Amino acid sequence: MRIVIIGGGFAGVNLAMHLSGSKYEVILVDKNNYNFFPPLIYQVATAFLEPSSISYPFRKLFRGKKNLHFRLGELQRVVPGENKIVLNNGELSYDFLVFATGAETNFFGMENVKKNSTPMKTVDDAIEMRNRLLLQMEHATISNDPAEIKKLLTVVIAGGGPTGVEISGMFAEMRNGILRKEYPELAGKGSEIYLVDGGDALLAPMSVKSQQDTYEALSKLGVKIKLNSHVTDFVDDRVYFTDGESIEAKTLIWAAGVTGKVFEGMPPEAYGRGRRLLVDAHNKVNGSYNIYAIGDACLQQTDPNWPNGHPQVAQVAIQQGKTLAHNFEHIAEQQPLKAFSYYDKGSMAIIGRAKAVVDMPRPKLHFKGVIAWLAWLFVHLISLINHRNRVKTLYNWMVAYFTKDQSLRMVIKPSVASKSVESVDH
Repeated sequence: MRIVIIGGGFAGVNLAMHLSGSKYEVILVDKNNYNFFPPLIYQVATAFLEPSSISYPFRKLFRGKKNLHFRLGELQRVVPGENKIVLNNGELSYDFLVFATGAETNFFGMENVKKNSTPMKTVDDAIEMRNRLLLQMEHATISNDPAEIKKLLTVVIAGGGPTGVEISGMFAEMRNGILRKEYPELAGKGSEIYLVDGGDALLAPMSVKSQQDTYEALSKLGVKIKLNSHVTDFVDDRVYFTDGESIEAKTLIWAAGVTGKVFEGMPPEAYGRGRRLLVDAHNKVNGSYNIYAIGDACLQQTDPNWPNGHPQVAQVAIQQGKTLAHNFEHIAEQQPLKAFSYYDKGSMAIIGRAKAVVDMPRPKLHFKGVIAWLAWLFVHLISLINHRNRVKTLYNWMVAYFTKDQSLRMVIKPSVASKSVESVDH
């Protein structure tokens, strides 16, 4: 019996690893040959971590696990009637198919924003942003136009969730420390950081205390917070908002929303809110008999504590991957299946050096400051996929903490030779 998993994020990797040694042949398909840790993408983007600190090759991860296999490819079409999928480089048959494709950036139909802004979803996004920001600072050092310099140094971040908050805090600390040390010619030239959100508070899903602490901490760092306002356009180096205001900036970082992915061959009625696949209590896609979806890719409304669906966070994906692996083993043994029930372990966000907020649901507690910051560091370290990543990340964090600096700010861009690599895919 073969299980094909599409997507190697939190959900897909946890499902595969918990099926190691089972009776199934498991094939994980991903368009990248590595797993990466999305919560730390922004630290790659700001040059506090290198990509290899948060990434690990699938084939090395599966080494020695005889029933786990990896296939590099991108899903093009599903053919449920024939139990097969069509990839960009061939076909693959399955007995069970699992969508663990995560979510993609939602630009809400704004083509200029999609074309000109930088999202924060992938390692490629992070490297692109790091290169752009470093090059813009270099351009600013040789410009004689004060207005152009201010545009080059101004960053607008759309989205007041954990990603937006964390990247705003990181930028503010870089500006207040590293920028002054390494780019003394730019001191006092108008570098500004704006954090924009359509709601009336940052970190909307978290407690009021966390929201207030975050607002105060970011404001003290010099971040200009703009609430109750949505971005409507980004064109000619100007960001426009619903309240009629606009900001001149070369950089708009988009962390304002996600949406599911739609695949050819899956019927329209299989999708629910946010283009997420509708699933039953066992994560089986409604209307199918052998197709499942887990993590951000699914909308499950059978959990009594989450009747409107689970939040699109890592813990849901991890827990659904583990539960589905358990149920596949029960299917093989013809035993009763277990309905998924999400255990909320809490929420946290880092704001800056020794600054963070943590909400714990059981018991209901709120932490801030150094204790919350240490908790954030610990949770994210143990969540990395292997010891090598943990050691490298811890080392970089220690260097950054004790020196208030980091040495990874290199502009590394692919050459035109990458075209020859692309030709291999075709």
